[in-house]
Amino acid sequence: MPPSSLVEQAPSQQTTSTSTDSAVLPLYEAAAADVLMKSLAAAAVTAGPCAVVMQDYALQTTTKTVSAVLSRPAASQVENRPAPVLLQEKMANVVDFADEDAFFVADLGEVVRQYQRWRSLLPRIEPYYAVKCNPDPSVLRTLVGLGIGFDCASRTELSAMLDLGVAPHQLIYANPCKQASHIRFAADQGVRMMTFDNAEELYKVKKHYPEAQLVLRILTDDSKSICKLGTKFGASPSIAKDLLTLAKSLELQVVGVSFHVGSGCFDALAFREAVKAARNVFDRAAEVGYDLQLLDVGGGFPGNCEAAITFEQIAAILGPAVDEMFPPSVRVIAEPGRFFVASAFTLAVNNTARRTVVEKQEDGSQDTTFMYYVNDGVYGSFNCILFDHAEVKPKVLMKNGQYLYAQASSNDRVVKCSIWGPTCDSMDCITKQGLLPELDVGDWLYFDAMGAYTMCAASTFNGFKKSSILYTNTEL
Repeated sequence: MPPSSLVEQAPSQQTTSTSTDSAVLPLYEAAAADVLMKSLAAAAVTAGPCAVVMQDYALQTTTKTVSAVLSRPAASQVENRPAPVLLQEKMANVVDFADEDAFFVADLGEVVRQYQRWRSLLPRIEPYYAVKCNPDPSVLRTLVGLGIGFDCASRTELSAMLDLGVAPHQLIYANPCKQASHIRFAADQGVRMMTFDNAEELYKVKKHYPEAQLVLRILTDDSKSICKLGTKFGASPSIAKDLLTLAKSLELQVVGVSFHVGSGCFDALAFREAVKAARNVFDRAAEVGYDLQLLDVGGGFPGNCEAAITFEQIAAILGPAVDEMFPPSVRVIAEPGRFFVASAFTLAVNNTARRTVVEKQEDGSQDTTFMYYVNDGVYGSFNCILFDHAEVKPKVLMKNGQYLYAQASSNDRVVKCSIWGPTCDSMDCITKQGLLPELDVGDWLYFDAMGAYTMCAASTFNGFKKSSILYTNTEL
């Protein structure tokens, strides 16, 4: 039996673990200090610089409160050890294949540290977490406790955040093409801020929620990103004035402009160009009669140290660009997803089967490769390979009973191999060509930075269950 300190939670179930809840509930106390900031943040859409100064003061108060909460001694049952320690303890308790299921280790403390990093480098820009990236309940509770906003794309996501106590004005319904019933739900709940990028959406909003606060999403150059979103969303800046004119004729309230440079952006200058395009739309809006007071700089922020560009590089360009082109009276938000959660999750998988493939070469020699079959795959957590264009890197966690996290196996040469998921679909391939030590059935691999766009789209295809989650919080 694993020690009681290891608490696992299946992602498809509600979080009921005492240890997990204890790790995040203290952060709720910080939300009390956020009430002032949230109210002022909503007011800042229409208020002047004075409100922004007050908002900054509230933010400083909130940050101090969060720090005080996190510095309190943790309850004895709250896990707060580093992920590698938990991985090692878990490996030590795997006996005769009795506990060989794949699992995540999630460090909620890493989420907190990413928040602190954001506030340090982009203090003016308020993060609205993209719920779709990872809607794990413990992650959401942690972020709610930090007082940030949330980017939601559906009724279900809006409902989840409202149920966690998030104020309606801390939500943006950031889906430019919404279902009518979902718009009515937003209206019933008082979630006013929502995006649009076409005329038909304006007529729909006019019919179902004329009091909405609309944000025009514009098309920007996303050619410098892995996942290009401009093929689906974003109004060309050339028609922005026409859309704003229509909105004015419909007596709708347009409050700002949003953009998205694409997910996995690898050129920080793309943010500056997008901010410049948004500035131009602000000017066109003034010609129509709108005084826009909100800029949404979208997502595209990296979540791990192996990304093509660093968050620091983006912040060094985005922050000054916003300050240069927009006065302090304009409220600025963003929609980061992977930035907060990618590095917080590590996935461990068991090598459940092995196939040895020997091919005879033209010179008479033999070429041996190994096919490793593990118990999570592209129909599960590794769907990120297909949907998010992720490049995952397998590392040896345990081999022949030796724990090898962050180290090489002694005296082991690497061999050519491929890694496959557990389903019967030949498309279920994690690594087509790799180099690893020769593994036996029962050995373990791990993958870092698996918190973004993984479990959120996982299925139980072929009857294989989703990987469970082991939580810790190294900021407690």
